[in-house]
Amino acid sequence: MNSPTLSVRIARKVTEATDILSFELVDAGGAPLPSFSAGAHIDVHLPNGIVRQYSLCNDPGECHRYLIAVLRDPASRGGSTAMHDRVHEGDVLQISAPKNHFPLVHEARRSLLLAGGIGVTPILCMAERLALSGAEFDMHYCTRAPERTAFLNRIRLSAFAPRVHLHFDDGPSDQRFDLAATLAGPQPGVHLYVCGPKGFMDAVLASARAQGWPEHQLHYEFFAAEVQTSATDTAFEVRLASSGRTIAVGAGQTVTAALAAAGVDVPTSCEQGVCGTCLTRVLAGEPEHRDAYLTPEEQAANDQFLPCCSRARSPLLVLDM
Repeated sequence: MNSPTLSVRIARKVTEATDILSFELVDAGGAPLPSFSAGAHIDVHLPNGIVRQYSLCNDPGECHRYLIAVLRDPASRGGSTAMHDRVHEGDVLQISAPKNHFPLVHEARRSLLLAGGIGVTPILCMAERLALSGAEFDMHYCTRAPERTAFLNRIRLSAFAPRVHLHFDDGPSDQRFDLAATLAGPQPGVHLYVCGPKGFMDAVLASARAQGWPEHQLHYEFFAAEVQTSATDTAFEVRLASSGRTIAVGAGQTVTAALAAAGVDVPTSCEQGVCGTCLTRVLAGEPEHRDAYLTPEEQAANDQFLPCCSRARSPLLVLDM
């Protein structure tokens, strides 16, 4: 069953940088919006029928509005182009209540915030919250050029501007982001948060792990991922624990597609293994994880998986459904 949605009106649509628009959302009836915490996102139901996740990037203390920003992606599957071309000021959209799979660890001794491109949206919200609470943090923001840097003036005028290091690909070499130096010497109580394009995030996480950062000090949120397929994929079965019903999953079929064909509805959104909407408990069997949502430790436990993209290593998975 899908969760109830909220009706919001687009109060403002603003160009924040080249190919990046921000959208200010207010309750369509003028009521306060549900509270949220830094790192939260909302599901936005778009005019073309698809659903996309966008991080909230305004002050978490605000309850009169939500602010999101959307990059026009030339490889868009329909989400960013719909937001840019089909959503206008005054339009009413349906959204979910805020969800947070990327929360701050408030007892951290220090936080290291790394943003790549449009990945600044949850990171900026975290910086606002940490600055307000007086917590220790540093933020690095990497973009191609100043004109492609969303919220640049907001950052430069903020009280936490001295904590923010800006890195532009087309800038002088002395301001380029030194990933190895930034992540050198991991220390207890220092937590790393990273969001941005997959290549940026993969590089950050690989470097952190190579330098000995403990997994529990690494926090990340992917916006998109390529769904892995293989010519060696084989068929398997899933069993629904509640009814004992067994459903076959074809070699070229996702679990969610097989379940849907059998009349079993599983809430989905990204269908790429990044948002966690379809997360399902596994009671028996061994999943083959292909998601970018679960941590390596969570994947190793094999007690949950994302049926939109992951498969099975064993002939049968028993699901808590």
